[in-house]
Amino acid sequence: MIDLRRLHVLRAVDHYGTVTAAARALHFTPSAASQQIRQLARDLGVDLLEPQGRGVRLTPAAQSLLTHADAIQAHWERAELDLRADHTDPAGLLRTSGFPVAISVLLAPMAAHLRERHPKLCVRIHEAEVTESFDLLFEGEIDLAVVEATPHNPPLSDARFDQQPLLDDPFDLVVPDTHRLAGRTHVDLRDAAREDWIAPVPNSPCRPHVLSACGAAGFTPDVVHHAMDWNVMAHLVANGLGVALIPRLAHLTPHLPISRVRCTADPHRKLLTCTRSGGHERPAVAAALRELRALAPTAVA
Repeated sequence: MIDLRRLHVLRAVDHYGTVTAAARALHFTPSAASQQIRQLARDLGVDLLEPQGRGVRLTPAAQSLLTHADAIQAHWERAELDLRADHTDPAGLLRTSGFPVAISVLLAPMAAHLRERHPKLCVRIHEAEVTESFDLLFEGEIDLAVVEATPHNPPLSDARFDQQPLLDDPFDLVVPDTHRLAGRTHVDLRDAAREDWIAPVPNSPCRPHVLSACGAAGFTPDVVHHAMDWNVMAHLVANGLGVALIPRLAHLTPHLPISRVRCTADPHRKLLTCTRSGGHERPAVAAALRELRALAPTAVA
């Protein structure tokens, strides 16, 4: 009989990449986490970890086992749903997460609508960037996340998660009101190729979108300022310090002397909803997904 607690430790090593990181997430010591995996290996009669440099990696047997482990987790989600089959009205606690813009434009109004329509449902919102949201889902700390699609996300084929498209968020070129491009309805980014640029900080998930949009237009932007917050970028633009690509969902400080100009090439980022596999069938999660899909079409108008 497989000990599911030990199996979860192995899943955590696969998710976080190292025994140490998995132990930290599970509130174990590294030695205790290693002991759990060694005992699981003895129970099954196979090696689950093998040396790789100064660390370890999962063996092919471990990878095969994880395929079944992910299926077990999905079946467990559905089993919990079956146990509550007579209680189809959304109720209880719904835990969600998202990055700041997603919370402001999508999760906050979603929570307000659900409170009105389902008084027995309590929604909790946790601000988290994309990687943390996947970690929280994996750990069972949240039920639903709104994330941005990035190259570092788990692939859509990852059996642990159910990722579904929600909306495309276009990037607008933001320039000072006095800028030569301010009066246009649309702009080709090549017209801003020689400008000073303001861009997201290097570790931001939006930075690759900005650089790839400029690259597709045939130039590398001369980035002179970096910022984490879209409103900080807008204030830098308002002071004539450069131009920026800012997603349309970002609500900027009112009355700044700036203009948002749509781009002819339609650069955009994709927003996804994400649950654990099988989790979207829960009445509370299903109700939240319906609200998010209803809000999405008007969010980027």
